[in-house]
This record gives sequence, C-alpha cells and structure tokens, in this order.
Amino acid sequence: MKKNIVFLLLSIMIISLFSAGCGNKAATSSTEDNSLEEIKSKGVFVVGLDDTFAPMGFRDEAGEIVGFDIDLAKEVAKRMGVEIELKPIDWNAKMMELNGKNIDVIWNGLSITEERKKEILFSDVYLDNKQIIIVRSDSDIQTKADLADKVIGLQTGSSAETALNADADTAASIKEVSDYPDNTTVLMELEAGRLDAAVMDEIVGRYYIAKKPDKFRVLEEDFGRESYGIGFRLSDQSLANEVNRIMKEMKEDGTAAEISKKWFGEDIVVK
Repeated sequence: MKKNIVFLLLSIMIISLFSAGCGNKAATSSTEDNSLEEIKSKGVFVVGLDDTFAPMGFRDEAGEIVGFDIDLAKEVAKRMGVEIELKPIDWNAKMMELNGKNIDVIWNGLSITEERKKEILFSDVYLDNKQIIIVRSDSDIQTKADLADKVIGLQTGSSAETALNADADTAASIKEVSDYPDNTTVLMELEAGRLDAAVMDEIVGRYYIAKKPDKFRVLEEDFGRESYGIGFRLSDQSLANEVNRIMKEMKEDGTAAEISKKWFGEDIVVK
C-alpha cells in the first residue's frame, strides 16, 4: 500500500515538473524577440511619421513625402534589404500606432525624453536639438519672463509641451497654452496674431523662419536641449540593434553627412 502511495506521489511530482518546464518554454517563446526577422520576412519596413514636420518629414509641392529623416530611413531600409513604407500618423496617437503594430518605428524628429523612455526603446542619438521660443518680429517679448499672461502655442503631444511644463515658474505665469495638430498651424496662428509666442523644435522652427525671416524671430532663451532618436517598441531590441548598426555604418562612410548637407547645408549629424 505504501509503495503505491509513494509511486503515486512520484508520478505527480514528475508530471508537475514536466508541466512547469513546458510552461517556462512557452513563456520564453512568447517573449522571444523576432522583430528583425519579422521585418525581413515581410520585406517591408513601416515608418510612422508626422508629414507636416519639415524638414524632417513632410510633403513637397507634388505631395511626395520627403525630408532629412525620410532620406535616412530609406537608406537604412535599402541596407536591410527591404522596401520602405512611409505611413503618416496622428502624432498625438503615436504610441497607439506603434504598440498596435500599425508601424514598425516612429522616425520623424522624435525627441528623447525620460518620460518617453518608459514606453519607447530609443536608438542611438543622431541629431541634437533644443526647444526654442518664437515670436513675431514686432513683438515686445524678449525673455521667458515676458511670457507672463501671454497665450502660447505648441504641437499636441510634442516634447515642446514637456519642456515648457518642466520650467514650472514660466509655465505657471502663462495665461493659456493652446495646442494644435502640427507646427505649421502653430506658426500660422502666431503670424495671424492669435498667439503671442510659439514653442517648438529649433530644427523645425528655423526651417520655417528661413522662409519668412521678416515675420518671426527667436528669443535668446530656450526651454532646454534634447536629442533626436528613432523610436521602437520596448520589446524590439534586435530591430533596434540592426538599425543602430546601419546608422553607425552610414555615419562612418559619409552617407549621413551627405544627407545632412542636402537638408541643412552642413553636417550636423551626431557621430
């Protein structure tokens, strides 16, 4: 009788250990990173972007999506041996698009912030930037202190919003912050006099200001420096590693510098 009981207990233990082993194997399998293999298997690299974010990614007069980031992404896709699909998204819904696997990466002047790092796996830095304050040429605003009781405009979901709020004293002094779907609209509202100032990425702001130098000017003070990176899902380390490898290769062989000179007139890529 005792032998039967011992045999039964041993059988239960063996079955339990076997089940646990299978369970662990299944768990490992479900969390395995196949992100790079999936891209190569489907043969398409889907890049999510804001198509109004000149000169990083925007539509030209013919309606084609062009820009600095676009040229970089196209070269990366070419070196990965896959086609590229450029997919305009609502910038405010970028995390939903990424985590919903509607896009493979967010690549369009995406600022690296500590808050975003909680949701996004960033590539190596490839460009430096800062959040500037733009006013009309005839404005009497000269410093951040002059923004008190003023109406400020910025793009919804942008790092400009984070940078402004990080300056607690200035943020508290502002009368109102109005957000818009894109920076083009922000500057249109500023030019029309419905805003007193705008906060946005320097690279984007100066691109637009160069087109209308008599309409706008940039304050000497800003809301801090930051860097651009490519955004991946937190689980997609193998894809991020490959893109980092190719980007490093492009920096070393001069391709990134050539693309930078095309859009900025000089090499501003972070090595």
